[in-house]
Amino acid sequence: MQRILSTLRKAIEYFNMIDEGDKIAVALSGGKDSITLLLALKNLQIFYPKKFEIIAVTVNPGFPNFDNKFLENFCNNINVPLFIENSNAKEIVFDIRKEKNPCSLCANLRRGVLNSMAIEQGCNKIALGHNLDDALETFLLNTFYTGNISTFAPKAYMDRSKITLVRPLIFTYEKDIKSFIKRNNIEVMQKCCPYDGVTKREDMKNLINSLKKDIPKIKENLFGAILRSNIKGWEK
Repeated sequence: MQRILSTLRKAIEYFNMIDEGDKIAVALSGGKDSITLLLALKNLQIFYPKKFEIIAVTVNPGFPNFDNKFLENFCNNINVPLFIENSNAKEIVFDIRKEKNPCSLCANLRRGVLNSMAIEQGCNKIALGHNLDDALETFLLNTFYTGNISTFAPKAYMDRSKITLVRPLIFTYEKDIKSFIKRNNIEVMQKCCPYDGVTKREDMKNLINSLKKDIPKIKENLFGAILRSNIKGWEK
Protein backbone atom coordinates (compact mmCIF):
# COMPACT_ATOMS: atom_id res chain seq x y z
CA MET A 1 0.00 0.00 0.00
CA GLN A 2 2.89 2.40 0.69
CA ARG A 3 3.98 2.35 -2.95
CA ILE A 4 0.41 2.97 -4.15
CA LEU A 5 -0.09 5.75 -1.61
CA SER A 6 3.16 7.39 -2.67
CA THR A 7 2.18 7.76 -6.34
CA LEU A 8 -1.44 8.52 -5.44
CA ARG A 9 -0.45 11.40 -3.14
CA LYS A 10 2.08 12.67 -5.69
CA ALA A 11 -0.67 12.91 -8.34
CA ILE A 12 -3.17 14.48 -5.92
CA GLU A 13 -0.73 17.20 -4.92
CA TYR A 14 0.75 17.73 -8.40
CA PHE A 15 -2.69 18.41 -9.90
CA ASN A 16 -4.38 19.72 -6.71
CA MET A 17 -7.06 17.04 -6.86
CA ILE A 18 -8.35 17.24 -3.27
CA ASP A 19 -9.50 20.29 -1.32
CA GLU A 20 -10.62 20.64 2.28
CA GLY A 21 -14.21 19.44 2.73
CA ASP A 22 -14.49 17.55 -0.57
CA LYS A 23 -17.05 14.78 -0.87
CA ILE A 24 -15.70 12.37 -3.45
CA ALA A 25 -17.67 9.68 -5.28
CA VAL A 26 -15.28 6.86 -6.15
CA ALA A 27 -16.43 5.02 -9.29
CA LEU A 28 -16.30 1.36 -8.25
CA SER A 29 -16.51 -1.27 -10.99
CA GLY A 30 -15.05 -4.13 -8.99
CA GLY A 31 -11.89 -4.36 -11.09
CA LYS A 32 -8.33 -4.07 -9.78
CA ASP A 33 -7.99 -0.34 -10.51
CA SER A 34 -11.18 0.89 -8.85
CA ILE A 35 -10.71 -1.39 -5.83
CA THR A 36 -7.12 -0.18 -5.40
CA LEU A 37 -8.25 3.45 -5.73
CA LEU A 38 -10.97 3.07 -3.10
CA LEU A 39 -8.62 1.33 -0.66
CA ALA A 40 -5.90 3.93 -1.21
CA LEU A 41 -8.23 6.89 -0.67
CA LYS A 42 -9.63 5.21 2.44
CA ASN A 43 -6.06 4.91 3.79
CA LEU A 44 -5.19 8.46 2.72
CA GLN A 45 -8.04 9.83 4.83
CA ILE A 46 -6.19 8.73 7.96
CA PHE A 47 -3.23 11.09 7.60
CA TYR A 48 -3.93 13.56 4.78
CA PRO A 49 -3.95 17.17 6.07
CA LYS A 50 -7.03 18.09 4.04
CA LYS A 51 -10.13 16.36 5.38
CA PHE A 52 -12.41 14.78 2.78
CA GLU A 53 -15.26 12.29 2.61
CA ILE A 54 -15.59 9.34 0.23
CA ILE A 55 -18.44 7.16 -0.95
CA ALA A 56 -18.47 4.46 -3.61
CA VAL A 57 -20.81 4.64 -6.61
CA THR A 58 -21.40 1.79 -9.02
CA VAL A 59 -23.24 1.58 -12.32
CA ASN A 60 -24.41 -1.96 -13.03
CA PRO A 61 -24.39 -2.05 -16.86
CA GLY A 62 -26.76 -4.99 -17.03
CA PHE A 63 -24.44 -7.91 -17.68
CA PRO A 64 -25.90 -11.06 -16.07
CA ASN A 65 -22.66 -11.85 -14.20
CA PHE A 66 -22.19 -8.37 -12.71
CA ASP A 67 -22.16 -9.06 -8.97
CA ASN A 68 -23.75 -6.30 -6.87
CA LYS A 69 -23.43 -8.43 -3.74
CA PHE A 70 -19.67 -8.72 -4.15
CA LEU A 71 -19.34 -4.93 -4.16
CA GLU A 72 -21.72 -4.54 -1.23
CA ASN A 73 -19.68 -6.97 0.87
CA PHE A 74 -16.41 -5.30 -0.09
CA CYS A 75 -17.63 -1.83 0.87
CA ASN A 76 -19.20 -3.06 4.09
CA ASN A 77 -15.85 -4.61 5.09
CA ILE A 78 -13.99 -1.31 4.70
CA ASN A 79 -16.85 0.84 6.04
CA VAL A 80 -17.47 2.89 2.88
CA PRO A 81 -21.07 3.72 1.85
CA LEU A 82 -21.96 2.19 -1.53
CA PHE A 83 -24.65 3.35 -3.93
CA ILE A 84 -25.57 1.16 -6.92
CA GLU A 85 -27.61 2.21 -9.93
CA ASN A 86 -28.78 -0.39 -12.43
CA SER A 87 -28.61 0.73 -16.06
CA ASN A 88 -29.51 -0.63 -19.49
CA ALA A 89 -26.10 0.12 -21.03
CA LYS A 90 -25.57 -3.49 -22.08
CA GLU A 91 -28.95 -3.58 -23.83
CA ILE A 92 -28.37 -0.28 -25.65
CA VAL A 93 -24.79 -0.96 -26.71
CA PHE A 94 -24.92 -4.65 -27.56
CA ASP A 95 -28.54 -5.57 -28.23
CA ILE A 96 -30.04 -2.43 -29.81
CA ARG A 97 -27.09 -0.58 -31.35
CA LYS A 98 -24.97 -3.71 -31.88
CA GLU A 99 -21.83 -1.57 -31.67
CA LYS A 100 -18.68 -3.03 -33.23
CA ASN A 101 -16.56 -0.70 -31.07
CA PRO A 102 -18.71 -0.47 -27.95
CA CYS A 103 -16.30 0.99 -25.38
CA SER A 104 -16.84 4.70 -26.07
CA LEU A 105 -20.65 4.58 -26.03
CA CYS A 106 -20.73 2.31 -22.98
CA ALA A 107 -18.36 4.62 -21.09
CA ASN A 108 -20.44 7.68 -21.98
CA LEU A 109 -23.65 6.03 -20.82
CA ARG A 110 -22.08 4.97 -17.51
CA ARG A 111 -20.47 8.38 -17.03
CA GLY A 112 -23.85 10.08 -17.31
CA VAL A 113 -25.30 7.84 -14.61
CA LEU A 114 -22.22 8.37 -12.40
CA ASN A 115 -22.62 12.14 -12.66
CA SER A 116 -26.27 11.94 -11.65
CA MET A 117 -25.45 9.68 -8.70
CA ALA A 118 -22.66 11.97 -7.50
CA ILE A 119 -24.92 15.01 -7.64
CA GLU A 120 -27.71 13.13 -5.86
CA GLN A 121 -25.35 12.22 -3.00
CA GLY A 122 -24.02 15.76 -2.64
CA CYS A 123 -20.55 15.04 -4.04
CA ASN A 124 -18.45 17.69 -5.75
CA LYS A 125 -15.90 15.28 -7.23
CA ILE A 126 -15.79 11.89 -8.93
CA ALA A 127 -12.61 9.79 -8.71
CA LEU A 128 -11.90 7.39 -11.58
CA GLY A 129 -9.41 4.52 -11.49
CA HIS A 130 -7.47 5.21 -14.68
CA ASN A 131 -3.75 4.52 -14.23
CA LEU A 132 -0.55 5.63 -16.00
CA ASP A 133 -0.75 2.81 -18.55
CA ASP A 134 -4.33 3.80 -19.42
CA ALA A 135 -3.13 7.35 -20.14
CA LEU A 136 -0.41 6.08 -22.49
CA GLU A 137 -2.79 3.76 -24.33
CA THR A 138 -5.31 6.58 -24.80
CA PHE A 139 -2.50 8.86 -26.02
CA LEU A 140 -1.54 6.35 -28.73
CA LEU A 141 -5.16 5.63 -29.67
CA ASN A 142 -5.86 9.34 -30.17
CA THR A 143 -2.62 9.87 -32.08
CA PHE A 144 -3.01 6.89 -34.41
CA TYR A 145 -6.76 6.89 -35.01
CA THR A 146 -7.82 10.56 -34.79
CA GLY A 147 -4.60 12.46 -35.44
CA ASN A 148 -4.87 14.28 -32.10
CA ILE A 149 -2.00 14.62 -29.64
CA SER A 150 -4.16 14.11 -26.55
CA THR A 151 -5.20 11.85 -23.71
CA PHE A 152 -7.69 12.14 -20.86
CA ALA A 153 -6.99 14.82 -18.26
CA PRO A 154 -5.89 13.97 -14.69
CA LYS A 155 -8.37 16.59 -13.46
CA ALA A 156 -11.30 18.08 -15.36
CA TYR A 157 -14.18 20.34 -14.33
CA MET A 158 -17.51 19.66 -16.04
CA ASP A 159 -19.48 22.86 -16.39
CA ARG A 160 -22.84 21.23 -16.98
CA SER A 161 -22.84 19.05 -13.85
CA LYS A 162 -20.52 21.25 -11.73
CA ILE A 163 -18.56 18.08 -10.91
CA THR A 164 -14.78 17.73 -11.06
CA LEU A 165 -13.34 14.47 -12.38
CA VAL A 166 -10.05 13.36 -10.81
CA ARG A 167 -7.80 10.42 -11.61
CA PRO A 168 -5.55 9.93 -8.56
CA LEU A 169 -3.84 6.81 -9.99
CA ILE A 170 -2.49 8.71 -13.00
CA PHE A 171 1.12 8.35 -11.76
CA THR A 172 0.66 4.66 -10.84
CA TYR A 173 1.81 1.87 -13.15
CA GLU A 174 -0.61 -0.96 -13.86
CA LYS A 175 2.02 -3.51 -12.80
CA ASP A 176 2.16 -1.94 -9.33
CA ILE A 177 -1.61 -2.18 -9.02
CA LYS A 178 -1.53 -5.84 -10.08
CA SER A 179 1.26 -6.49 -7.59
CA PHE A 180 -0.66 -4.79 -4.77
CA ILE A 181 -3.77 -6.86 -5.46
CA LYS A 182 -1.80 -10.12 -5.66
CA ARG A 183 0.40 -9.54 -2.61
CA ASN A 184 -2.59 -8.72 -0.42
CA ASN A 185 -4.79 -11.54 -1.79
CA ILE A 186 -7.52 -9.05 -2.65
CA GLU A 187 -10.42 -10.54 -4.57
CA VAL A 188 -11.70 -8.60 -7.57
CA MET A 189 -14.84 -9.07 -9.61
CA GLN A 190 -14.58 -11.29 -12.65
CA LYS A 191 -14.68 -9.45 -15.98
CA CYS A 192 -18.19 -9.17 -17.38
CA CYS A 193 -17.83 -7.49 -20.78
CA PRO A 194 -17.30 -9.84 -23.75
CA TYR A 195 -15.02 -7.22 -25.33
CA ASP A 196 -12.49 -7.24 -22.49
CA GLY A 197 -9.07 -8.00 -23.97
CA VAL A 198 -10.08 -7.71 -27.64
CA THR A 199 -10.28 -3.93 -28.13
CA LYS A 200 -8.05 -1.38 -29.89
CA ARG A 201 -6.89 -0.36 -26.41
CA GLU A 202 -5.55 -3.86 -25.90
CA ASP A 203 -3.71 -3.50 -29.21
CA MET A 204 -1.99 -0.36 -27.86
CA LYS A 205 -1.05 -2.19 -24.66
CA ASN A 206 0.49 -5.00 -26.71
CA LEU A 207 2.32 -2.50 -28.94
CA ILE A 208 3.88 -0.72 -25.96
CA ASN A 209 4.94 -4.03 -24.41
CA SER A 210 6.46 -5.11 -27.72
CA LEU A 211 8.43 -1.88 -28.09
CA LYS A 212 9.56 -2.14 -24.47
CA LYS A 213 11.86 -5.00 -25.45
CA ASP A 214 14.01 -2.60 -27.49
CA ILE A 215 13.14 0.60 -25.58
CA PRO A 216 13.06 -0.38 -21.87
CA LYS A 217 12.02 3.11 -20.74
CA ILE A 218 9.32 3.64 -23.38
CA LYS A 219 6.58 4.14 -20.79
CA GLU A 220 8.62 6.68 -18.85
CA ASN A 221 9.54 8.49 -22.08
CA LEU A 222 5.97 8.63 -23.37
CA PHE A 223 4.61 9.78 -20.03
CA GLY A 224 7.35 12.40 -19.75
CA ALA A 225 6.42 13.68 -23.20
CA ILE A 226 2.80 14.04 -22.08
CA LEU A 227 3.80 15.93 -18.92
CA ARG A 228 6.07 18.30 -20.87
CA SER A 229 3.55 18.94 -23.63
CA ASN A 230 0.79 21.52 -23.87
CA ILE A 231 -1.96 18.91 -23.78
CA LYS A 232 -5.10 20.44 -22.32
CA GLY A 233 -5.73 19.39 -18.73
CA TRP A 234 -2.14 18.41 -18.01
CA GLU A 235 -0.99 21.83 -16.90
CA LYS A 236 0.43 21.72 -13.39
